[in-house]
This record gives sequence, structure tokens and C-alpha cells, in this order.
Amino acid sequence: MTGSLRIFVSSVQKELEDERVIVQNLVGTDPFLRVHCLPVLYEFEPASSARAMDDCLSALDGCNVYLLIVGTEYGAMAGDFSITHTEFRRAKQSGLPVLAFIKGDRGLKREEGTAALLAELDADGLKYKRFNNVIELQKEVRAALVKLLKDRFGIVPTSDEDRIAEQTIEATSAFESRSLDRVKWKDLDLEVARRMIASAEKRKPEQLADEDLLAGAALRGLVWHDPASGEHYATAAGIVLLAKDPSAVFPQCRILADAYRSTEPDGDPRDHEDIRGPMPLAIERAIDFIDRNTRHPMRIVGLNRLRLDEYPVDGLREALVNAAAHRQYEDAGRKILLEVFADRVVLSSPGLPPKPITLASLRKGKYRPCSRNPVLAQCLSYFHRIEERGSGFRRMREHMLNHGLDQPLLSTEMGYFQVTFPGPGENIERLRVPERRLLVTQAIEAQLNDRQKQIMKQVLESGSVTRRWCVSQFQIANDTAGRDLKQLRELGLLIAEGKGRSVRYAIGTTFESTDNQPT
Repeated sequence: MTGSLRIFVSSVQKELEDERVIVQNLVGTDPFLRVHCLPVLYEFEPASSARAMDDCLSALDGCNVYLLIVGTEYGAMAGDFSITHTEFRRAKQSGLPVLAFIKGDRGLKREEGTAALLAELDADGLKYKRFNNVIELQKEVRAALVKLLKDRFGIVPTSDEDRIAEQTIEATSAFESRSLDRVKWKDLDLEVARRMIASAEKRKPEQLADEDLLAGAALRGLVWHDPASGEHYATAAGIVLLAKDPSAVFPQCRILADAYRSTEPDGDPRDHEDIRGPMPLAIERAIDFIDRNTRHPMRIVGLNRLRLDEYPVDGLREALVNAAAHRQYEDAGRKILLEVFADRVVLSSPGLPPKPITLASLRKGKYRPCSRNPVLAQCLSYFHRIEERGSGFRRMREHMLNHGLDQPLLSTEMGYFQVTFPGPGENIERLRVPERRLLVTQAIEAQLNDRQKQIMKQVLESGSVTRRWCVSQFQIANDTAGRDLKQLRELGLLIAEGKGRSVRYAIGTTFESTDNQPT
């Protein structure tokens, strides 16, 4: 098998919009299905049903599997049959595999046309599965697609992929897939959307046309189309990730940050911020809050002069992404809490770990990763360039130990899941310098002669040098000193300050840079 199976998802749009998005999210986030399948959800405009029908059937003709979800309503008409019924007949005519899922039991009262469609399914001898909620729907859809891939192509998921899928489905919250008509696509922060979709598709942001951007957001379950109004609206996940102020719709979408002067909380923090905004940007603002409320000693390492961070930025970012991605959003009364103390940083996220994960298994590192909000987890991993699958807690531990600090502590308190990052305390010298922070690497140092190495050491000690100092120190010609300094400038290690004979050479701006931004 080459490429992905295109799965045409068919249903009455307005009635079953949540179920459509749930199926889309399942196929897009399941570790096995997302490699082999691509969901196709055709959204039609009601103003021209004939044209909509032609375009819809054309999209269906380009697919490999027809997936039908039936509720109670028959849906918009296209001639003698509804659009959904017409799609079903076209799929049969084309010989596509038909996977049908019926919401509710046989006794549920349905519209006359819907009853006729179900009777046609029965008459054709097509097998279908019933479901009562989104958990059951996900299980049935995954089982059907896995069986199809095995029967047609001999492709089967690994045991790890099966376990991750099972646990993720069981843990899945219905929150992120809710189809709301509160925030229109055009009112979202489209620059954040552009950066996220570009990262997901490994493209440059400027390469995305407006229609590519909308299609990318729809594919990832961040927007949905209302055929009645013709508008595209954000799903709950889209609001959390892309709304300019998600808390206007969901008050819980905030990070409350406090910085205290001592090791205990008090009623007068030295700094406080109520962080709101698209969650990817809110996470970066939280990083900035920690940055301005923690220490940053300068250290000379070889030919490097570095501004150190008291805590590993990558580990903090990992914890913030986890808190935003896996928190319990149904709890509308509580926000993510960020507390910076003199000796530690504490991050508290509403909700306990989803079953079957326990605090003990997290501490031991012996658990299968699963997500309460897989769409949020996946999209945040795109934006922050963090590996989605695997253990974020193991990576946090590695970041802390590599930074010279003790491993983070995991706990629960009053319904919050807490991650505590112990600081260096008074022993700030225990902080280690990550090798990737060394701007004068071995490769660069190999390009320097002995005089240039001595020049760099002098700059680090005194702040700057002059050409006259180089001539005097090394007993060399003025032109030779000029060539040495020119190469150091070209490597970005030094910058020239002043003019004429008063020019001094100091540390370059790139040489003083930190790595606080996502890479």
C-alpha cells in the first residue's frame, strides 16, 4: 500500500457535527490510523444544492472508503433523496467499502427518509454498528478501519499502538470536539493558526494561502462549517488554541501566575499576571513570567560568556504544554496555576491523570501515554516543536538533571495535578551549561588562531578590546590585528562600537543570546 486511504465521512452535517469532528479527530490523532488514513469531510453551501451535490460526489469519487453516520434526521434534499442518501448510493455504485454507524437503538424514532435509508442498508445486507456516545463511536470506527486495513493490505497496528489508542479513547473528553457557533474563523488569531499549520505540514508560513490555512485547520478539527449560515466556526479546541481571548468563551482558559519573595505563598506576591490569549502564546508568556522572576547568572566557559537560566526552559515548556493539553476542561471554575517561589517553581493543572494512568506509574515512568484532549496535545506539539508521543515527564526529568538540578516532583492536591521543579537554592554554581548553548563550539574555536583566542578571553574579562591593545599585546602589525578582529566579527563573536581610532570590540549580540525561544 502506498499513500493514505481517503475516508469520506458522510452524515447530516448539522445534527451530527460533533460526531463528524470526533471521527476526524480520531483518524487524525490515532498513532496507527493517521499514518494510513486521511479523513475527507465535504462541506457544502446550501445556496446551490445541485452544484453542491456535483462537487460532493466528485469529492466522493476521489476517496477509497465510504464512512456513513446516521442519526434521526434525513438532511438536506438533492432531488428525490437527501445528499447523504445520494452519497450512499454513489458509494455502492462505485464499489467502495461501506462502513456504517447508527446512533441509537432500533426503537429510536427517526424521520421517514432516514428510516428508508436504514431499510436500504438492511436490504443490501450491509453490516453496521450502533453507538450511543462518542466513546462507543470511536471504538467502533477504529475497529472497522483496522479490520479493513488488515483485510485489504495486510497492515496491522503494533500492540503499543493498540494500547495507546484504547487508553486515549477511554480517556478522551468530549470537550475539544464540541461544535460551537461562538467564534467565527475570521475572528481567530490567524497568524497563530498560520504558524501552527505550517509547522504541522512542514512548510513555511508564507507558503500557506488563505484557503490552505482554512483547510489545514478544518483537517485538524479546529473549525467546522455551518451549512445554514455558510460560516466557518471554531470548535472548542479551535477556541482554546486560536481565539484571541479563549477565556471570553471558556473562563477556565487562563494561566494565573504568581511570583513570591520567599519559599511560602503570601497575600502580596512581587509579581502577578493573569495570562490570557491563544494557548500557544499563553504558554510562551508563562515562560517569560518565569524568566523575569528567576535568577540568570553570567558564566564564562572557555571562550563563551553565557547568561544561564535558573531552570531549564525546555523542561518548563514541556510541563506547561502538558498542563494545557491534558487538563480537565470540563471544570470551568479552575485555571492553570503557576507559582514561582525562591526555591522552586510549581505548576498546577486542574484534573487528575486520566485512567489507567496513576501517580505511582508516572513517578516510576512505567505507563502508556494517553491524552484526555488528543487534538490539543497534537496541535500544541506542532507549535512548540515537542514530541507528542512518549513521556513528557521523562523528558522533564532529563532536562532537570542535565541542568544540574534535582528531578521534578509529581503530586496531586485538591483535584489539581502538580509538577514541582526544585531550584538550586543558594548553590547557584550547581547549574550546568548545556553544550548546545556554547556559541564558540569546538568547530568555531578550531578556526581561531592563538591570538584570537587570547582576544576573546580578554573581551570576556574586561568587556572589550581595541586594535591598539592587540598590536601592543602580541607585538604584531596594525593590519594583522585588523585581520584578526575582522574574522571575529564575521563569525559573530565581536561587534565594533564607536568610530575611527576610538573603535572598541565587544561581545557580539548573537554571542550573548539565550535559547528561550522554541527551536
